[in-house]
Amino acid sequence: MAGGFDLASRVRSIGRGFAVTAAAGAVTGAAVTGYGLWEKNQFVLREETLPILPAGFGPIRVLHLSDIHFVPGQHRKAEWLSSLAELRPDLVVNTGDNLSHAKSVEPLLDSLHPLMEFPGVFVPGSNDYFAPTLKNPVSYFQGPSSHTKEPARLDWPRLRAGFGMGGWVDLTNRCQSLVIKGLRVDFSGVDDPHLGLERYAGWPRGTKGRDSRPHLRVAVIHAPYQRVLDRFTEDGADLLLAGHTHGGQICVPGFGALVANCDLPTWRAKGLHDWESKGRTTPVNVSGGIGTSRFAPVRIACRPEAVLLTLTPRS
Repeated sequence: MAGGFDLASRVRSIGRGFAVTAAAGAVTGAAVTGYGLWEKNQFVLREETLPILPAGFGPIRVLHLSDIHFVPGQHRKAEWLSSLAELRPDLVVNTGDNLSHAKSVEPLLDSLHPLMEFPGVFVPGSNDYFAPTLKNPVSYFQGPSSHTKEPARLDWPRLRAGFGMGGWVDLTNRCQSLVIKGLRVDFSGVDDPHLGLERYAGWPRGTKGRDSRPHLRVAVIHAPYQRVLDRFTEDGADLLLAGHTHGGQICVPGFGALVANCDLPTWRAKGLHDWESKGRTTPVNVSGGIGTSRFAPVRIACRPEAVLLTLTPRS
């Protein structure tokens, strides 16, 4: 209708607008997904220096690995893991979630074999016991994940045996001492707090004021729930090492993690921070992790990492 309101034309115009918006959204979504698939293989080494050793000892170089989530066929990840042996660390600490597939154990052990030349300790995560399941991705942003039904079991006994035969020490609800570069390092570890399996073994005998010889106390945890960080901090740990969070996995540039998949504040989802509880302060390193669930194989603004901690004498 000349000079009037043409309803049909307006409807067609609105329809074209919706179509353009939908198409732009689809293109943007595809681009973001493509970037996330690329970034998950951009492995980096984060390096930190921490002055916590007794006078006259060190430096001690600790390689912290976590959340490898290995899947058969991940050749680039396997080569990168093997190449970390070139760092020649004094100690390797593995904080769990090594697997993401029922056939992952042997290729993962092959990838880590060069690192077993060095002393190591480990604890499991939930994805060492159970295979990941396909879930609605939105559920990741609704709080810590949980197992609503019994998922497929993974061969954790075989993986644990492989680590043990390689010389690494199992700290699953256990404590043990190792001598690293002449210093006694007392370890205490727990089973995965995400599954509520942690049981405290305390420290090896003689480490709490009953032994005047220099020593260092290191707590090894998979999921850094506050109750566990509090317990170890109050119990005299000198260093806490944890993983589980994936650093948020999908982060916002300039802001950081949106979730931590536990009750840890999101700004602590990755990195080296101080943890305080009842008047004590302990440094905690939360690894951003090396892998992802095979059902959510993307990372955004959160590159996969191993961490090399150089421990030096206290000033």
